[in-house]
Amino acid sequence: MNTQTPFKERYVALLRGHIGEPAEEYLAAAADLGRELLLADVPIEDVVQIHQETLLEVGEEFSASPSVELINQAFGPLMEMFMAYSLAMRERAQEHERARRSDQQLIEAQNAELQQEIVERKQAQQELEDYAARLEAANEELEAFSYSVSHDLRAPLRGMDGFSQVLLEDYADQFDEQGKDYLQRVRTASQRMGRLIDDLLELSRVTHSKMRVEGIDLSEIAEQSAAELRQPEPDRQVEFVIAPGLVVEGDEPLLRAVVQELLVNAWKYTSQQQHATIEFGATQQDGKTVYFVRDDGIGFDMAYADKLFGAFQRLHSDEQFPGTGIGLATVQRIIHRHGGRVWAQATEDEGAIFYFTVQLF
Repeated sequence: MNTQTPFKERYVALLRGHIGEPAEEYLAAAADLGRELLLADVPIEDVVQIHQETLLEVGEEFSASPSVELINQAFGPLMEMFMAYSLAMRERAQEHERARRSDQQLIEAQNAELQQEIVERKQAQQELEDYAARLEAANEELEAFSYSVSHDLRAPLRGMDGFSQVLLEDYADQFDEQGKDYLQRVRTASQRMGRLIDDLLELSRVTHSKMRVEGIDLSEIAEQSAAELRQPEPDRQVEFVIAPGLVVEGDEPLLRAVVQELLVNAWKYTSQQQHATIEFGATQQDGKTVYFVRDDGIGFDMAYADKLFGAFQRLHSDEQFPGTGIGLATVQRIIHRHGGRVWAQATEDEGAIFYFTVQLF
């Protein structure tokens, strides 16, 4: 109560003033003092005690004064106001406590969710690491299989082709025409199988080989490929139209294989044309550079376009246009590794256009 002594002294003075000279302003001032006590965080019980002690002190001086009873009556409404205010403060404190607990529960729930998310992310990371390990193991197995194919299967194929050739050359007089035809078919089949093995190994290589990114002049590669195509068939009337300065970032061996395969494809399917034109260039679509190889060969039915880039999928017979059906699948794998896409448009007997994009960055 020591900190409340100044309040008590002021309260005593006000009550003495009212008892000695009754006036409403004394009671109003006493009520204001009570509010001041409340604002100073003085407990309501202490305020009552101050009032009671003050009445005892002044009552000894003015015990016969009717003002003492009036002061007690005036103190009642003030006490009710204090009690109501105290109750309101208590309810507000309880609301704050409930809000605090609610916030705490929310924080705890969010923390639990965060912990669960961390656990799930760790599990996902572990699954990714396990998947990467399995993928690495699968790649090693595939490389081992490719080695086996390259060395173990080639030997019997070479034997079949070689012995069939010996029979045709050294024992030709012992076979009739049908026998010779059978032997030639054996040679053709073994040679085709050899080419198929080569193409499969190439498809595996471009899928798993490490990439070395650098600036590549696709126009120069196209010029070189065109010259190589002319060498075995110098009499063919084919005009190559190659746009200059087409430079791109990518893996040089892989993108060289793309340009070569698409030009070989155009060369093959214009072979029935007396005069043919093969064009290599670029255009802009949706703000991106799109490279293309266009020819005026036999084209194809767009209803079968979805088969073009599948392994072993061919739209023409081997008698019409020989091949293994691996080339365009290889092109698609390479372009996908370069972040791009490849597609084609064509009209039967009017030629085809193969488009591709490169978007490593």
